[in-house]
Amino acid sequence: MEGLERHIRSWFASEKAAEIEHVISALSSGESSLLDIVKALGEYLTSEEDTLRTKGMWASSVQFLSLVIEGYPKEKLNRQAVHVLATFYCTKLEDTETITPALRGLSHLVKSPALASSDVPDLLNAMFTHVKMRVLVQTTRFFVFNTIDTLLKSHPDDLKAMGDQFVEGYAALASGEKDPRNLTVAFAIARVILTEFDISKHVEDYFDITFCYFPITFRPPPNDPYGISADDLKSSLLPCLSATPAFGRLGVPLFLEKLTAGSPVTKRDTLRAMSQCLPVYGPSVAREFGTKLWSALKLEIFQPVDPATEKASLDTLQVFVRVLQSNPVVTDEGQSDNMDDLVRTVCVDCLEAIGEPEKPQATAGMKILCSFLTIAQDLSSYAVAQAADKLVTIFHDPMEVSNRPSVITLLTDLLNSLAPPEDLPTPDKPVVTESGSTPLLQDLLAPSKDAVLGLLIVGLKAPTTRVPSLHGLAALIRIPSAVTKDELGYIVLEVSEFVGKEPDEAEDVTSDVLSLLSSIAILAPQHLASQRTEYWRALSSLSQLCAHPELFETFVIRLTTKLDLLRSPLPTALADPPPAYIPDAKEMEPTAAYAHAILTALANTLSAKVSKSRPDADVPEYINTLLPHLFRLCLEAAIVNDERVFADIRLLRVVARVIRSQNKFFSGLDSAYLGGQVKSVTGGEFAFSSEEFKPMDAGASTRQRNTVLLYAAAHVPMKRDVSLDAIRLSGRLADLITWCSSDNCTPSQREAASHVLASLVNKRADDIPEFLDYLLDNYWSNVVYNRTISVGDRRNAVALWASITRALLVRSHPSAMVLTDKLFILIDDGDDVGWEAAHALGMLATRDEVLTKRNHAILKILYAQKYLDAVLPRILEAAQAVTGSRREAAYLVALASVLNAVPKALYLSQMPKLMPLLIRGLGLEDPALRVDIINILTNTVDAASDEKSSLTTYASALVLVMLKNSMVAEMPDSRVRIAALKYLALLPGVIRYDILHPYKVQVLKDLGKVLDDPRRAVRKEAVDARTKWQVHTRVSSLRTN
Repeated sequence: MEGLERHIRSWFASEKAAEIEHVISALSSGESSLLDIVKALGEYLTSEEDTLRTKGMWASSVQFLSLVIEGYPKEKLNRQAVHVLATFYCTKLEDTETITPALRGLSHLVKSPALASSDVPDLLNAMFTHVKMRVLVQTTRFFVFNTIDTLLKSHPDDLKAMGDQFVEGYAALASGEKDPRNLTVAFAIARVILTEFDISKHVEDYFDITFCYFPITFRPPPNDPYGISADDLKSSLLPCLSATPAFGRLGVPLFLEKLTAGSPVTKRDTLRAMSQCLPVYGPSVAREFGTKLWSALKLEIFQPVDPATEKASLDTLQVFVRVLQSNPVVTDEGQSDNMDDLVRTVCVDCLEAIGEPEKPQATAGMKILCSFLTIAQDLSSYAVAQAADKLVTIFHDPMEVSNRPSVITLLTDLLNSLAPPEDLPTPDKPVVTESGSTPLLQDLLAPSKDAVLGLLIVGLKAPTTRVPSLHGLAALIRIPSAVTKDELGYIVLEVSEFVGKEPDEAEDVTSDVLSLLSSIAILAPQHLASQRTEYWRALSSLSQLCAHPELFETFVIRLTTKLDLLRSPLPTALADPPPAYIPDAKEMEPTAAYAHAILTALANTLSAKVSKSRPDADVPEYINTLLPHLFRLCLEAAIVNDERVFADIRLLRVVARVIRSQNKFFSGLDSAYLGGQVKSVTGGEFAFSSEEFKPMDAGASTRQRNTVLLYAAAHVPMKRDVSLDAIRLSGRLADLITWCSSDNCTPSQREAASHVLASLVNKRADDIPEFLDYLLDNYWSNVVYNRTISVGDRRNAVALWASITRALLVRSHPSAMVLTDKLFILIDDGDDVGWEAAHALGMLATRDEVLTKRNHAILKILYAQKYLDAVLPRILEAAQAVTGSRREAAYLVALASVLNAVPKALYLSQMPKLMPLLIRGLGLEDPALRVDIINILTNTVDAASDEKSSLTTYASALVLVMLKNSMVAEMPDSRVRIAALKYLALLPGVIRYDILHPYKVQVLKDLGKVLDDPRRAVRKEAVDARTKWQVHTRVSSLRTN
């Protein structure tokens, strides 16, 4: 007892939580009881002295007792103790000094399972009588809501027994609450009361304490520690608004008021609330306000504020119609269907709108009718039949010929609404019956299908309706089983004439036709198989048509057979060639071109199949057979002298594309290229001795060295978990660099080797510390920085250095910046390869096709931003020295290269500093550099609202330098002239007229000269720029007058 008293006195003196914990521990262990605490509190519970009572407001016995109850296990409280404590706390509610700790204690006491039913009414009545919510702070009010919320969960029957006394009392307590922390609990309480209690006598009271918060306009303060958002409050309030049908006649007028006069956000909130409330309010309320509701929703759909509000309005209208159709009222006994009169009025209004298909309201009307298709069978049948018949009638009306494209577009919208969404998973071969019988939604089109199909076929004949008709046919065949097999064949016959047309024969609709035929290939591939020879000249078309497994199998077999036949080097014109005859390149060109087209078709088809979110399951089967076949063709051609077709570098590049479509690394690739075991990648077949294939040897022929493109293509998509000899990997990479450094290495071979280096360094950087040391200690000093070797070799070495550096940079490897610093050394020394090093700095931040997620490369986020933060200050500092030196020019090149490679958001804030440097860079001789700088200026001109000061300051220089770069006499490169003219055309839109006016005469005069430029593309941009300056001048002159 003495220890308990000591802890209590200590708490009164210090209010330390540890004292409370000691007391709770003593209670839990049985060393003390609640009675001991009451005795120990002594004078604090009974004192009438003002000093003690004032102290009791926060640190008194009531507060102490509440804190003990809060931490004490509730299951250990017996019924008598709970009753005594509840009675004690209720008496303390009368005193303003003790009401807060008393409410705190009650909020925890009611969680005890020992709370008796007889205590609940007394407790609530005391709260209803003595608690005045408006004078209490938020935390105290929260105790009230928390107490009632707990009682609703634990004693719902006792609260229901109180009847109107509880319902009315809670409404009074909750009225006027504004704090979002309390409202989340208050809304939850109100929802339970509205759904489970009889509120018939207090409907208006509960309408007032719920609808007064609609719509929610709460905006949380910055860094809100409570994390309550407006969406949280909205999601809590909506169940209250839709909790009872009794709110219907009071709530709908409020919704209509907010929908008519509210902001777009308020409109969307109102529409969402109506969608949730109308089904609860019921058809009688919906019909009572039906005309007003339809008028308001019609306005939002026919004259939408924005797409989001339009979509919400359509959803609400759909709910509204669904509610009406749940209990339809039909006054016309002559109607055979079961459509509600008001719903019929809505449909008639929409049909009148689509009667004028050229107007925007027609599209809105069709959207409404399409939204009705899943509501009720009678309504869906009526909407589809009436809309289709009306559109077919308008299409065939001679007076409406000009509106035919709009008619077909509306009809396509209707067909799309009948088809399943394109992103839904579908079977590989949807069922197409001979009779065209269709279930469910598809039955709606059956009466009008023939007329619709005929309309779309007629639309193919006219250029103005051809594209809409193709889209309509694509939508029609997407409706499961809507067309028969014979009808699909008829569609193929009608559209096939538009494939392969010359530009002057027909409008270019190839992509739309191919998309349609690709869809038909899934449904009925036999209709395309018989006509495949017709598209043989257009292999690019076949690559889109034959992605389906059934067609792809035949596609691969036939094309690989053709490739085998093309291995012969003899042209068909030579029936009896001389024994030593070897065809020259000119004679082989047609054969090589044909083989290139076939390989391109294969590569495109495989790329389409593996690029899907779920790659086709048949791809691995063909990869394991097709790739060895292609390797054999190419490697055999690299060894012998009389088969040149598959030794052509252009064909090797396409075969490399096919190899990249797989992500399974060839386990025998190193054996073939490094060990001479060719059969490990050719499927066990090879017509020559394996010892003759040594592409990595120093004396290997160019044709054998070219096959490294295939070696690189297999490395690029290699997964990171592929097993490699980590011990020998550094040596392999060093040998590959040596191979690249030979005099007979071509640019294509060097590029392929750089791809291998980039892929392996990126994915295995942790396994190659020896190789990284070799780069810094050996390759740098002996090759890259060695001025005794040729400049050409050093330039190639810089490019290889940049490729390896980028492989490390994108994965944020520490060695990346070490290698980058070496490039700065080349620039700072004014080296002969300084410009190449400057361009390399920009290349490091550029995305490529090798180091990508699809190729399983390691890419760290924000690597480009970190790189820019590291190098841009160094480049700016060096480039700002106006010395005219080669070093300064190289840094301008570096600046342009880096900025052109990164998003503009990373450097936009520094444009005032960058502008003079960029303008100076436009005076350098490098055309590619000038194009990069103009692109940078063009990309940032859109943000001129924040950077107008820099544009205004340098307006004169920009105008003059762009005019100079647009003249063919000053700038022979047409790319620079086009870019300069495009930038000139942008200036009138971002710089004030009074700034540009002094240069008007000169600009128009010089642009007039550019109109005689020998390049048509340049002349076109000159006309556009001149028009912009003239229009800008006229408009500004009118304003000043």
